[in-house]
Amino acid sequence: MPSALPDGEPVPVDGSLPDQAYEHMADRSLSLYIHVPFCTTRCGYCDFNTYTAGELGTSSSPESWLDAALAEINLAATVLAVSGVHRPVETVFVGGGTPSLLGGRTLVTLLRAVDDAIGLAPGAEVTTEANPESTDPDLLAAIRDGGYTRVSIGMQSIVPHVLQVLDRRHTPGRALEAAAWARQAGLEHVSLDLIYGTPGESDDDFRASLDAAISAGVDHISAYSLIVEPGTQLARRVAKGELAAPDDDVLAKRYLIADDVASVAGLSWYEVSNWAAREEARCRHNLAYWTGGDWWGIGPGAHSHVGGVRWWNRKHPAAYAAALAAGHAPGQGREILDAATRLEERILLELRLSSGLDLALLSDRGRAQAQAEAADGLLDPAALAAGRAVVTRRGRLLADGIALRLID
Repeated sequence: MPSALPDGEPVPVDGSLPDQAYEHMADRSLSLYIHVPFCTTRCGYCDFNTYTAGELGTSSSPESWLDAALAEINLAATVLAVSGVHRPVETVFVGGGTPSLLGGRTLVTLLRAVDDAIGLAPGAEVTTEANPESTDPDLLAAIRDGGYTRVSIGMQSIVPHVLQVLDRRHTPGRALEAAAWARQAGLEHVSLDLIYGTPGESDDDFRASLDAAISAGVDHISAYSLIVEPGTQLARRVAKGELAAPDDDVLAKRYLIADDVASVAGLSWYEVSNWAAREEARCRHNLAYWTGGDWWGIGPGAHSHVGGVRWWNRKHPAAYAAALAAGHAPGQGREILDAATRLEERILLELRLSSGLDLALLSDRGRAQAQAEAADGLLDPAALAAGRAVVTRRGRLLADGIALRLID
């Protein structure tokens, strides 16, 4: 089942933001995330806010969701305009769930609504996630013609028994076929997303998946370790002893395999779990998250962050749509981050990037700790001498722990 939303203070009915959110707004980029909550089936490892048709019944539909999403796009335009600063949207990311289930026409309708209500910046990056089984050449051609520049395809693995444990329904080669269609359609950037550490997966299984992804000619690969999320079918199977829990040492080894294979193929890491063939192939939308940009999350359960104000929408698609139909903002709760919390989050996120972290952000104690991390081989000494904390290859495996030690 989807994970629970956090607690927080109430969101105003009109969605208005406190003055803090508008301070220095012109200095920050603006991104839009659109959450599609629909899936044909539920994968056993997934705790995202997604629903199958059987789970929703008649309480919600893609049509009612679309009406609500379009209403929230207009709400976002109204709330952001209060600042008097007009910022076009630099990146749009349609995620889920399974956005490809919507079809090309609906995906293009969403993008046109964003452009009409807020405006797209020249050269904006526009991405949609796609599942292999609901992706075909017609959809990819439609979104390319409609202004999408990037597609991220959920491959996970090419090995049948690994896909079976993950409850993935597509055939092993379907993701590679979808990637080829995306390139033929003329999409500028194509990414394949992999998962490693699935129970029963071997090193050779993972290498085979990586080699297949590389051979597809994509310019971006993401590789994430499997996490056993509480409340999922996978967690229940692990608790019963049907499947072994992922082993930390195995996960570390698989990560290094991913880095080796990607590097040999000419893809360089730019965030711990992401590799790109060149700088323009990096996911600009995710970089906006990691470097302190503003983003507005559209859709049920979507999270937003503008100028240190973070909020999240009602989780169920029916409750989300009902709020907007009543003329109310769909936010369920929010929190206003203080300066210390914002700095901690910045350290945690930027340390995961190949560009690293400006040492000036750290306290004296934090900078002394950075020297100790470099002595332990976890931070690059040359980068440190130039004023930045950049994790080494071994440091990437421990980036979150390093960041916590750098924070007072």
